Amino acid sequence: DITTFVPSTTYDLWHDRAAFHFLTQKEQIKTYIHTANKYVKEYLIIATFSKKGPQKCSGLEISQYSEESLSNSFNSSFIKKSCLLEGHKTPFETIQNFLFCAFKKIE
Repeated sequence: DITTFVPSTTYDLWHDRAAFHFLTQKEQIKTYIHTANKYVKEYLIIATFSKKGPQKCSGLEISQYSEESLSNSFNSSFIKKSCLLEGHKTPFETIQNFLFCAFKKIE
């Protein structure tokens, strides 16, 4: 559970491929952002469902993000370097729209 994870080290690179969007409660999101702010030293890469993505995944509620809203989530400690939207083809032959953003830690 990422909301209870307390790292024993810092990370040069944190790559989240499809975990952040499963956090739907404000406290969960706040905890995740706090952990990233504290334990990521250099780069943060987040892949999450875009505003054009699904409303649910695997039967679970999710949060959707725009480039602006994802950037704003992390702007206290990170600056956005780039973002892109991409359609991901699932094993069930459906397309899920993802937002990929890379951030650099503010020094």
